[in-house]
Amino acid sequence: MSLSPQALAALERFAGCSSWEARARLLMQEGAHLPALALEDQSDRNLVHGCESQVWLAGALENGQWHFRASTDARLLRGLLALLLVRVNGLGAEELQAVDLGAWFEGLGLQRQLTPSRSNGLNAVLQRMKAIAG
Repeated sequence: MSLSPQALAALERFAGCSSWEARARLLMQEGAHLPALALEDQSDRNLVHGCESQVWLAGALENGQWHFRASTDARLLRGLLALLLVRVNGLGAEELQAVDLGAWFEGLGLQRQLTPSRSNGLNAVLQRMKAIAG
């Protein structure tokens, strides 16, 4: 499966990090760039179940490609969500079904940040994306 230019750029940015501290700083920057989700999209119907933190997810199909938006108040999770969106936005439904969350975050060198709780939460977000894309 090929990666979007945005996903390749994210891999490059994280590959340039020489330390865990630099990677953590970059992760926080990614989260700071996550576009805000409209208040009307932060509703119960968009709440992702299976996350310890509150996460809202909205998706739309445009010309056969899925585009998702997400929001959370958890700072570290914002960065992880931003990177997940970089990986999945622009994919078709079949490509989305094939996304390997663990491999993506391992490629970014962020597997250390994926505690079982965070991993479960991100998997819940990805499963919700896949369900939306049907």
